[in-house]
Amino acid sequence: MPSRSAAGVRTGVRVVVAGDRGTGKSSLISAAASDAFPEYVPAVLPPTRLPSDFYPDGVPVTIVDTSSSMESRIKLIDELKRADAVVLTYACDQPMTLSRLSSFWLPELRKLEIKAPVIVVGCKLDLRDERQPMNLEQVMAPIMQQFREIETCIECSSATLIQVPDVFYYAQKAVLHPTAPLFDQEKQTLKPRCIRALKRIFMLCDHDMDGALSDAELNEFQVKCFNAPLQPAEIVGVKRVVQERIRGGVSDLGLTLEGFLFLHALFIEKGRLETTWAVLRKFGYNDELKLRDDILPVPTKHAPDQTVELTNEAIDFLRGIFRLYDSDNDGSLQPSEFDDIFVTAPESKTLEALTIYFYCFNLLIFVFFPWTVDPYVDAAERTPQGNLTINGFLSEWALMTTLDPSYCLANLICIGYGGDPTSALRVTRRRSVDRKKKQTEKNVFHCFVFGPKKSGKSALLNSFIGRTFSSNYTPTNDVRYVANAVEQIGGSQKTLILQEIPEDGVKKLLSNKECLAACDVAVFLYDSSDEYSWKRSRELLLDVARRGEESGYGVPCLLIAAKDDLDPFPMSLQNSARVTQQLGMEAPIPVGVKLRDSKSVFSRIVSAAEHPHLSIPETEKGKKRKRYRRLVNSSLMFVSVTVGAAVAVVGLAAYRAYAARKNT
Repeated sequence: MPSRSAAGVRTGVRVVVAGDRGTGKSSLISAAASDAFPEYVPAVLPPTRLPSDFYPDGVPVTIVDTSSSMESRIKLIDELKRADAVVLTYACDQPMTLSRLSSFWLPELRKLEIKAPVIVVGCKLDLRDERQPMNLEQVMAPIMQQFREIETCIECSSATLIQVPDVFYYAQKAVLHPTAPLFDQEKQTLKPRCIRALKRIFMLCDHDMDGALSDAELNEFQVKCFNAPLQPAEIVGVKRVVQERIRGGVSDLGLTLEGFLFLHALFIEKGRLETTWAVLRKFGYNDELKLRDDILPVPTKHAPDQTVELTNEAIDFLRGIFRLYDSDNDGSLQPSEFDDIFVTAPESKTLEALTIYFYCFNLLIFVFFPWTVDPYVDAAERTPQGNLTINGFLSEWALMTTLDPSYCLANLICIGYGGDPTSALRVTRRRSVDRKKKQTEKNVFHCFVFGPKKSGKSALLNSFIGRTFSSNYTPTNDVRYVANAVEQIGGSQKTLILQEIPEDGVKKLLSNKECLAACDVAVFLYDSSDEYSWKRSRELLLDVARRGEESGYGVPCLLIAAKDDLDPFPMSLQNSARVTQQLGMEAPIPVGVKLRDSKSVFSRIVSAAEHPHLSIPETEKGKKRKRYRRLVNSSLMFVSVTVGAAVAVVGLAAYRAYAARKNT
């Protein structure tokens, strides 16, 4: 049974109790449930449920007893892997069971990759030898240092009911309000992801954007998170605590970001994690400090030949963000201005790994905005100084929307998109429908760039984003993307995404039946001075054409004769013209080595994508298949007409016979 609702809210907590035999597991569970010491308990209790009103959080707790015998090991492992929290027990009157925690149980949990928080519980406190007192904090400190998964240590007595309810309260609290995502116990600091989340919340609550929360804004924040206003004296008290403990935590305008972060670090240090978690969850964060799925209504049910684009409303918001953070009004964003935009942004999987690496090794943590890693790095137009233009800014967003709509929407929300999240993205019409209607409504076109090695693919991509031509050859081993705006005749502007497909990766790409579903247009480059390059490009074109015919996802295709200003190999023009004519495509587009006048090339690529019913190559096999279908359809039509005529004749004869009988 799931322990979360559709919105990610906990509907129950499952606590598994494990430990050596005879440490008091079953007695602890029975005493907690009945508030009395049991005279007799079975070896292993059935699952015990504490009702939702047992603890203040109002979430029911299911406690699962286990056996440590070898015969029950498989069941024990299964229960541990299903646990939300694990209670490990030792007996206060049996020191050996305490040492077994670090020698067996805790390493075993790691071996099984159990990620649940651990509560270490000393049972039978009433039986401890008073002549051998023990300082729990001193004994457990080195163990907790070694095993960070331990959340709390506590001792109790089922016989005298000392601290018995507290055991499962701490277990529930460790699940509902975990420390690990928020706070680094060793460094005594908030973790980077927690800081980003709290910064976003601060910025959302700072309505006048003056860098501080005024008394009115603080009160509004309090009401939103806790449904209760702050009294004036309470606001004064909060600010006094911050002023006394951190310089710059309070300004003349109110509570600063530094003060806001300090307050939450203080709550956590004082054990009031529920306060910080209440704030985070109110603003849409889950236990991993990522925005919940219900906050990110990304369209997921769509056909393979449909894509996701930003709506005009989202694009207008992004234009406003660009203007807001372009502090020097030079029409481009510097790295420092990027830092300001994406300081609250979520990290991608790649960025998450980098952040963890830097954090774990105590290295300087830079602000990783979303486009510092592949596939976004170096994928858009920049100024000679390396700043991002407005076209580059919007093109990066278009690329991110195409490749990872969920990540795009999370970034939009985190940088302050205040509209309905469902209004930020739209699903395009199916390309198969576009072909039938002979037009498309898309604003972003995805183009696959094929070609053999040294045909000029990378040079074409670099030219598209304004990179200067380089004669140095560097092979592309991985898929690469670039994106930019393309002005069309009539003043309309579309975004074109070029995806370079390495020659060695074509076979793997085409092995996927739906590989061409999201492709709006494909171009095939060849070095017009190299006969092998032409033959290989033609092979790639035929492979793609066949895959399109087999899958039903045929795409418009264009041939580009690169390095046209070099001496062409004999029969170059004739061969390429003949092939394009046979396949029903446009004639090859000539382009020089340095691609000085390449704008028209990109305009023609977009034009081909805008007319999805044209320039789709047809192989001889495809033509035969089409002729066969036409023949079958015409035959069926002939049979239908013939049968219809026969039925009419028979009907007329029958009517005449009936009329004759009637007259006689």
